[in-house]
Amino acid sequence: MLAVVVSSCSKRSPKEQAQQTQHVPQIPTVPIPQFDGKSAFNFLVQQVNFGPRNPNSDAHDQCLLYLQQEFSMYADSVELQKFDVPGYNGVVLHLTNIIAHFNMKSKTRVLLSAHWDSRPRADHQPGGPVDKPIPGADDGASGVAVLLEMARDFKQSPPPEGVDMILWDGEDYGKEGSLDYYFLGSKYWAATKPFSYQPIFAINLDMIGSKGLVIPKEGFSVQYAPDVVDLVWKTAAEIGVPQFVDRVGDPIYDDHLELDNIGIKAIDIIDFDYKYWHTLEDTPDKCSPESLSAVGRVLLQVLYRRIPL
Repeated sequence: MLAVVVSSCSKRSPKEQAQQTQHVPQIPTVPIPQFDGKSAFNFLVQQVNFGPRNPNSDAHDQCLLYLQQEFSMYADSVELQKFDVPGYNGVVLHLTNIIAHFNMKSKTRVLLSAHWDSRPRADHQPGGPVDKPIPGADDGASGVAVLLEMARDFKQSPPPEGVDMILWDGEDYGKEGSLDYYFLGSKYWAATKPFSYQPIFAINLDMIGSKGLVIPKEGFSVQYAPDVVDLVWKTAAEIGVPQFVDRVGDPIYDDHLELDNIGIKAIDIIDFDYKYWHTLEDTPDKCSPESLSAVGRVLLQVLYRRIPL
């Protein structure tokens, strides 16, 4: 993600703003699961335990198998979207988007996503860049952990609408100063998406596990999907989740923009103010179950209420 500053998350030509819709609290039609932050944190730790999940590494292969197996226990259907793309210095990157489907009978669909790869270089390491891959506890594993825990909830209490989850690969491969090698998984999916698939909105999660989590309204999300931002932040306020703050933050280049580019209203939930971003210190001890729970609780409320969009 990249800010206007670059994280792998990056300013782009303006689009017409989406029409603001009024947020009306809805009565849940099925019981809303209780998000388990400790279980989600365990999913975060399990990913990091494989080592850095940078493309073409052994840890990348091992974590792919783990994520496939975990989703297969909870989802109605899981598919692996494998693709190869050229990387730097003639390297061919072997990448895989992991796609899980829930409540497949529903024609109304919501897309949730996060990236599962970790960065192959610590270019913000204190003292100077280091050519080593980062652990990616917050930047990568945190968003995936929340989605895995939600998938576990969906198994016990299926969501009232259809939900699709995509774990993007190759999000954080690029080097600062150019967007060409960022967001490789979401770019590939956007270019190959079936024409008939059109979720009512999409929410991308990135860097949402840090201690002291503060999530402002990401700038591009407010520009391109203000009604979805309004839905999520007002839901957070209604249930008393203070980590979602009512101010507009920096615009961040991230996977959600690849969805906006193809006509899917997408927002990014991200705390970009993270001291250990793109360093070797991005480890689980910098994250907390409480932060993961804050995001998971809000998303479950959004999904299990009848969505007023």
